[in-house]
Amino acid sequence: MEIRRFGIGQRRPDGPAGTHNVEAAVIESGPRGVVAELAFARHAAIETHTNPNTAWFVVIEGGGFVTVGADRARVFAGEAVLWPAGVPHGASTELSEMRAIVVEFPVADLALGPGAAILDAGVLPSAPSARSEAAKVVAPADGHLVDERPAPYDPRHGEPR
Repeated sequence: MEIRRFGIGQRRPDGPAGTHNVEAAVIESGPRGVVAELAFARHAAIETHTNPNTAWFVVIEGGGFVTVGADRARVFAGEAVLWPAGVPHGASTELSEMRAIVVEFPVADLALGPGAAILDAGVLPSAPSARSEAAKVVAPADGHLVDERPAPYDPRHGEPR
């Protein structure tokens, strides 16, 4: 089992030039992509910039604003925004804080395998054929939910380490 720490105590100031009040903790980084947590304080911003990779900006707490190209939208926990490769994008907060997970993929990897099935047809020119290939490979799941509830919390056990 491998456990990666992120969150308070693991974050460092990060982002492209002009970024302020944003800290990040890289959870995984390798040739297939990057997964990182971003924590935005109030009045924080990742300045608009471009990236050669495609990324998903997944808001997990709070809310703020995202920019993709000329569009700007308000986002909240439970929403994900696609940042396409080569398109200017950024994020900011005003009076609230926000936490997000960014999952970044090299564009070449997205165009090659079944992973392309998660993309809308308009994102990559090769997505429609990748989507049909993925449909041939992936079988529907056969399973069910298990009704197993955790034991009630016992304060004598203290905080998990």
